Amino acid sequence: MKTHKTISKRVKVTASGKLIKRKAGQDHFNSRESGNVTRNKRRDQSINASYVRSIKSLI
Repeated sequence: MKTHKTISKRVKVTASGKLIKRKAGQDHFNSRESGNVTRNKRRDQSINASYVRSIKSLI
C-alpha cells in the first residue's frame, strides 16, 4: 500500500508511537482571537485515539 502523502506531511509519529499534528487555523485572521487562543495554537495536538489506526495505515 502506498503512503498517503497529505497525511504524512500533516502528521508526525513520535518515538513512543503517538501521532501529533499542528492545530488548525494559524495562518491569518488571528488578530481577532484572544491571546489565550493564540497561545494554545502554538502547541502541537495529539490525535484522537479513534483515528489512530486509520491514520497509521495511511502512513
